[in-house]
Amino acid sequence: MLQWAHMATLADNKKALFDYEILEDYEAGIALSGPEVKAVKNGQINLKGSYVVFAGGNPTLLNAHISPYAFAGKLADYDPTASRRLLLKKREINYLRGKLEERGLTIVPLSVYTSGHLIKVKIGLAKGKQLHDKRETIKKRDLDREVRRETE
Repeated sequence: MLQWAHMATLADNKKALFDYEILEDYEAGIALSGPEVKAVKNGQINLKGSYVVFAGGNPTLLNAHISPYAFAGKLADYDPTASRRLLLKKREINYLRGKLEERGLTIVPLSVYTSGHLIKVKIGLAKGKQLHDKRETIKKRDLDREVRRETE
């Protein structure tokens, strides 16, 4: 019987949930070097401002900041915001590439978490929100907060 470690969320992209309406979400693996894996498992990853593009037919995560792992020693030419390859099934890659060609759609990372000993990225097919949609989100959040206060 296999025992799986419980999923621990290492980073969330709250800004993406505010700026975008998430239409669909997918789980993707991420190709990392050894010191990057250690840094990510320590929670030294920031998804703010990051997004996914297709480079050479492969989905690639851009602008995700992974701080250098402190105990790895000096890493020559380490770039914290280097592009990192995402690992998806071929069917998912083709579907997402087709969706990206539609006007106004983008792919954003929503969270990074562990699944067993693997590091996974939850990515979402997203549509940008207009300013009035963001205002509605803020109003709804404030109303929910008021209701919670009154019920406590």
